[in-house]
Amino acid sequence: MKIIHWAMIGTGDVTEKKSGPGFYKAKNSVLYGVTNRTLAKAEDYAKRHHVKKVFASVDDLLADPKVDAVYIATPPGSHKEYALRCAAAGKVCYIEKPIALTYDEALDISDAFKKANVKAFVAYYRRTLPRFTEVKSLLESGAIGDVRFVNVAYYRPAAKDEINGTHWHVQPEISGGGIFMDMAVHTLDILDFFFGAIEKVAAFSVNQAGYYEPEDNVALSFAFGNRIIGTGNWCFTTHTAADNIQIVGSKGEINFGCFTNDPIQLKTAEQETAIPVGTIEHVHQNLIQTIVDELNGQGTCPSTIESALRTAWVCEQVYQQQDD
Repeated sequence: MKIIHWAMIGTGDVTEKKSGPGFYKAKNSVLYGVTNRTLAKAEDYAKRHHVKKVFASVDDLLADPKVDAVYIATPPGSHKEYALRCAAAGKVCYIEKPIALTYDEALDISDAFKKANVKAFVAYYRRTLPRFTEVKSLLESGAIGDVRFVNVAYYRPAAKDEINGTHWHVQPEISGGGIFMDMAVHTLDILDFFFGAIEKVAAFSVNQAGYYEPEDNVALSFAFGNRIIGTGNWCFTTHTAADNIQIVGSKGEINFGCFTNDPIQLKTAEQETAIPVGTIEHVHQNLIQTIVDELNGQGTCPSTIESALRTAWVCEQVYQQQDD
């Protein structure tokens, strides 16, 4: 089995625990090098995580023949630039979510990797976490019969750096939209994992609190290709918080959070069951392992450019309808 040598562009918060260690803890994988816009930050990260190389620039990183794959860990505003450069250099790429600022940018990235005949993946890591694979197993086993509809409810108070507009999540030129673009994509992607592509979307979005420029409240109605329908509401300026995905079938229902680790609630006519499901320390690690395995011809990664494009398309519908 080949050892996959990874290089990482960006050394921000997401790389400290959620993703970075997964590259050197996955089997047949090593975090070989890092770079950052501020070189001192890359040097500090490399020292603390025992990374061999610090690249002075992205050009140096892409020119190193030992680099097999690149993790783009920057905010979405720079994803397209770095992804196109990776494709041109023939480097396998793992791109943070959302894949890009817009659906058109995501298509450009996808086209570049197709033309280069190089593989690329997107960091929708929930597809490999035990919590969500358990829900998928329940659905596939017929635990709640035929699925009829899905309801999503996510709301929470605004954070201080959102209220003052300093967080990049609320700066559309960096994030592609508002907090919806950063957080709701996880839910939309996991629903795609369960049920396939969302094919129809009706969206309403508003800015109610006025803390920042983009939307802070989004309501969706959507339909999958298999005739399952759903609704969702995401609000980021409430006093209380909630996180629930409700899947209702012909014989029962499943309730679980997208961002919590509370037990999965399974309800049927016969009984109500709380199913505790653990998580992993480095939430990207399982997905990274599937990429490494695929590159070694030992399996497939469930989060591809193609699957990420579908979620990018849903977001595009939200923002297009906002402008209508």
